Amino acid sequence: MTYQPTLESVKTHPLPNWYDGAKLGIFVHWGVYSVPAFAPPGEMAAAKLLKGEIGFAQSPYAEWYQNSLRIQGSPTYRHHVATYGADYRYEQFAPQFNELLRTWDPASWAELFARAGARYVVLVTKHHDGFLMWHSRHANPRLEKWQAARDVAGELSRAINAQGLKMGFYYSSLLDWSFTQKPITSLAELVAGSDTSHAYLAYVEKHWLELIERYDPWILWSDIGYPPGYSLPTLFAHFYNRKPEGVVNDRWMQLPRFFFSKLGRAILGQMTRRLPGGEPPKVPHCDFVTPEYATFDHITTHKWETCRGIGNSFGYNQCENARDYQKADDLIRLLADVVSKNGNLLLNVGPYADGTIHPLQVTALEGLGRWLKANGESIYDTRPWIRFQDTGANGAEVRYTAKEGALYAIVTRLPASKVLCLPLGFAGGATLLETGDALAVERSGGNLRIAFPPRISEESIPVVRIR
Repeated sequence: MTYQPTLESVKTHPLPNWYDGAKLGIFVHWGVYSVPAFAPPGEMAAAKLLKGEIGFAQSPYAEWYQNSLRIQGSPTYRHHVATYGADYRYEQFAPQFNELLRTWDPASWAELFARAGARYVVLVTKHHDGFLMWHSRHANPRLEKWQAARDVAGELSRAINAQGLKMGFYYSSLLDWSFTQKPITSLAELVAGSDTSHAYLAYVEKHWLELIERYDPWILWSDIGYPPGYSLPTLFAHFYNRKPEGVVNDRWMQLPRFFFSKLGRAILGQMTRRLPGGEPPKVPHCDFVTPEYATFDHITTHKWETCRGIGNSFGYNQCENARDYQKADDLIRLLADVVSKNGNLLLNVGPYADGTIHPLQVTALEGLGRWLKANGESIYDTRPWIRFQDTGANGAEVRYTAKEGALYAIVTRLPASKVLCLPLGFAGGATLLETGDALAVERSGGNLRIAFPPRISEESIPVVRIR
C-alpha cells in the first residue's frame, strides 16, 4: 500500500514479521566521546535519574561526557581539568578520533555481530554532541569539520548487509549540544533542552531524509524527542513507502513550544516528577517502545525493545572493569526473559576510540552467540506463551516461548537435583533442544517432572522442547 503523510495512514503500518522474530540486535555507540571515554562508574538507575533522586552530574553514561563536563564540579569536570586542562575544549577530541578512525575495520564488527547471533544492527549516526558519523551534504553550521573523516554509516551498512543482517540508524533528533550551551541537570531540561529554531528543525529533517535515501535503513531510531513544528507522519510515510517493512521507535515525542520557555520548563519539571513508571510512552505512532536498562514484568500486547550496554555505559567507559560487564550467561538469561514477554534485546557495544572492541565485550557476545547457535530455535521467530515463567519449589526457574506447536522451557536456573517440576498439562514428550535427546518425563500431582542427564551442569542454561 501507499502511505499518506497523515497520522491515520501511518498508524495502519503493521509490525513486520522480520523485526518481531529477530529478537536480538546490536547497538553501537562510537564517536568523539570515545576518546576521553570517562564517566563515574556505577549501575545505571534510569528511574532514579528521571525522578531527580540522583543528579545528571553522576550519570555513568560516557557518551554524555560533554554535558557532564559543562556541570562544574562534576566527576567528569574534575577528571577533565586534571587530565587535559581547564582550557581544553570537548571539540578538540575530534581530530584525535578522526586520526584513530583510519584503522577501523567495519568487516570485523559485522562478523562479530553475526557470530553473536544478532539479526540487526543500529548505529549511532549523531549523538547529543552533534558529531556526524557520515559524510553529510548538510554540515554542522556551528562547528567546522564536525563529522567523521570516514563514512562510518555507509561502510558499516555495506559490511552488515554482506553478513545478511539488517541495518538501522539512531539519530539524536531533539538534543544537539553544538547548538546549545546550557548543561542538562534535570528531566525537564532533557526533554526541552534543544534549539527550537526553524533552522535546526530543517537541519534535522534534512539529515533524516539523507540517511533514508542514501543508505536505505530498516530502522529509524530517534532519541529524546523531536523539535516542535514538524509533521512526523510526513517523514514516516516517506520512509514506509521506500521501505514497507521498516520500523520506527517511540522516541519522537514533540512538546508544544511553550515547554521550551523558562516557565514551561518549570511546569514540565513538576509534571515529570509525577510520571508513572513502567508505562509505554504515549506517542502518536511507533512500531515498538524502548525501555532502557529495564524490562517489563508481564507479557505485553505491544512490541518492545529494551536497550542496554554490556556494561553500565553505552559509550566505552575506561573506568569500568570486569565487575561492571555482563557475562554471556547474564545476557542469555536477559534475552530469554525479554523474549518471553514479547520483547527484543538491543545490546550495546561501545568500542574504543580506534574502533576495536574491549575483549570482555567480545567474550560476552561470542558466548551469547554459541548458546544461540545451539538453542536459537527457542528464541528466533517465537511468540510469548500464555505465561512467561514458572518457578519451582526446588529453586528451578524457566522462561517460556512458543512456536509452531512447540513450547520451549528455557531453564534460567537449574536446581541441584537437575529435575524440573512444572505445572504443565502436556502429555507429549520432551527433548533437550541442543542435542535432540529425549528427556525422562513423568506426571506427578498435576505437574510435569522433567529429569536432565547427569552431564548437564547446574551452571548451564539448557532448553527443553515440549510437544
